[in-house]
Amino acid sequence: MSSNADTIKRAIAASGKLKEILCLEDFEAPARAFLPRPIFGFIQGGVESNSSRDGNRAAFSECEFLPRVLVNTRARNQKTTLFGRTYDLPFGFPPMGGTALAAYDGDIVLAKAAADLNTVMIQSGAALTTMERVKENGPTAWFQAYLPGDPSIITPVVERAARAGFEVLALTVDVQVSSNRENNVRTGFSSPLKPSPRLAWDCMLRPGWTFGTFARTVMTRGMPHIENMGFERMPVLGNLERPRLARDALSWEHVELMRKLWKGKLVLKGVLSPQDVRIARECGVDGIMVSNHGGRQLDFTVAPLRMLPAVKAEAGNMTIMLDSGVRRGTDVLKALALGADFVFVGRPFLYAATIAGEAGVHHGANLLRDEISRNMAMLGINSMKEMTRDLLVPARGPIS
Repeated sequence: MSSNADTIKRAIAASGKLKEILCLEDFEAPARAFLPRPIFGFIQGGVESNSSRDGNRAAFSECEFLPRVLVNTRARNQKTTLFGRTYDLPFGFPPMGGTALAAYDGDIVLAKAAADLNTVMIQSGAALTTMERVKENGPTAWFQAYLPGDPSIITPVVERAARAGFEVLALTVDVQVSSNRENNVRTGFSSPLKPSPRLAWDCMLRPGWTFGTFARTVMTRGMPHIENMGFERMPVLGNLERPRLARDALSWEHVELMRKLWKGKLVLKGVLSPQDVRIARECGVDGIMVSNHGGRQLDFTVAPLRMLPAVKAEAGNMTIMLDSGVRRGTDVLKALALGADFVFVGRPFLYAATIAGEAGVHHGANLLRDEISRNMAMLGINSMKEMTRDLLVPARGPIS
């Protein structure tokens, strides 16, 4: 075991706040108690009525397991191969904007944890940490870009990601316009955060975050900035307006441009329609992240889990990944059975980083890994490839 792994193990054992965390969903309550209301609301909320967000979880209850018994599963492992590289886990950490606003050095925490665990972390284009620093600290990290339909912005961002050493680039395609996040208005969140008496009061009520995260960041690294969006870096706090980029002009011609510019693996994130999967395959895209942005864009969008079989049928040789709503080892295995090669788990790991840094992320990963291992034994499988659709049945279907 490496010295860093020893340090993390000791930190987990010594952390009283982690002893009561028995599953990923348990991270939410202490994160709510630690974070100022605007920041917690930004992370936790979806769009409009939250129907998409809640529907993502509900979809996992629509199928049940059909276990096999009397199978020797002592050799079970969770190794998963993506784009020619083998990882030790079938799950990773998706792009999450503002991670370093919620957790001290949050992007670096997740990047280092992913490298230690030998899994994937995807840095968000809306991060408050430069892509170069994330890649330096996280050799398994990928980069995700928010890009408009403008080659003068696309080209330098793609070239910068290549210079930083990323091997996989994910383009998020479901943010054509800003979504109607009423929750942000109600809780006082904006990007950048606007100074106000209300914001000051919310921060005073959460001194642990105010001094342990925000003030510590400012003292050690200066005011955090939005770093990788393709426009001039912008401070996270101030009476400023973010530039309005022409994301609603982004189209397949820009994907084709990126395919020409980018020599590594190219992934589209936010695809749900099988027709779009077919076009992506014809454009030379290497992978698809089936996602509805965690229920944060278009309300009442179909849950990604429901679309996996149809997406897989159109994918050809493309790698298929899923995010949105994954919380349990059973969720991971259901997604794999329905066609995913890999899944990403977002909010719980950001909460984990918020309340306990790297130790929190490792603790969460250990919980999920242990759930998957137990479930594999009881299902009668030894590898991720053995998790096939014949091990699922419709929930509460007819009695045979």
